[in-house]
Amino acid sequence: MIPPIASKFVAGESPAEAIDHARELNDRNVKAILNLLGEHYDARGPADEDAEAYLRLVEDIESADADACISVKPSQVGLDVGVEVFHENVERIADYAADHDVFVWIDMEDHDTTDATLDIFEKLARKHEGGVGVCVQANLKRTDEDLERLADLPGKVRLVKGAYDPPAEVALKEKSAVNAAYKEQLEYMFQQFDGGIAVGSHDPEMISYAEDLHDEYGTDFEVQMLMGVREDAQYDLAEEYEVWQYVPYGDKWLSYFYRRAMERKENLLFALRAVVGR
Repeated sequence: MIPPIASKFVAGESPAEAIDHARELNDRNVKAILNLLGEHYDARGPADEDAEAYLRLVEDIESADADACISVKPSQVGLDVGVEVFHENVERIADYAADHDVFVWIDMEDHDTTDATLDIFEKLARKHEGGVGVCVQANLKRTDEDLERLADLPGKVRLVKGAYDPPAEVALKEKSAVNAAYKEQLEYMFQQFDGGIAVGSHDPEMISYAEDLHDEYGTDFEVQMLMGVREDAQYDLAEEYEVWQYVPYGDKWLSYFYRRAMERKENLLFALRAVVGR
């Protein structure tokens, strides 16, 4: 059982708990992106096991008739074992999900995994006529070119600032530079994409900028935020825009909770209050 201190950020250990959380979100007009926690497997066995778990999750979403989709990390389904293993497992998941009308997001990890991730996304986006999405990171210097590649593809693209720490030769390091790049890339997407834009940010400035771009260009978009972060804002935004919450679950919750608690002062204060019972 996940302790109360972590349950703000993680839906539970089981798929059933994740589905229950998705239903609660749906009641607030927010949709759910379900992610089984796990990453950086260096053997095929665990990668294949988690791929199978995603197939079962697809069935659970369909059976529950929940407004939810799934999100898969490349290193979770075999990228650290080999590109071929990763591509095989992601394609198997996407094929199965397409048969059950469940959307699949492919997360983006370290900068040196970008090519392998975009390659399989492009293949699957064409194969399933847009039933998959991919994440790109504004802090990477290559992202402008990647967005040009993605602009005419079906599917969705989630733009985030970037949570990893790539070297300076491939990434912007100053916060102001990343923010500027995010805005420029958002504007390009609203100009050049026919929809399928996912604003992956908790930053009110970036969300407001996306709203302005929507008013200017008329391009559809959605907002994506994490479970446990600015949830009141999520519910407020859902009154006017499409909002998705990224919902992690599974028994590998401890390291995920630690990252969430440490990355923002508000999250850490919440965790400390839970510890002391205040």
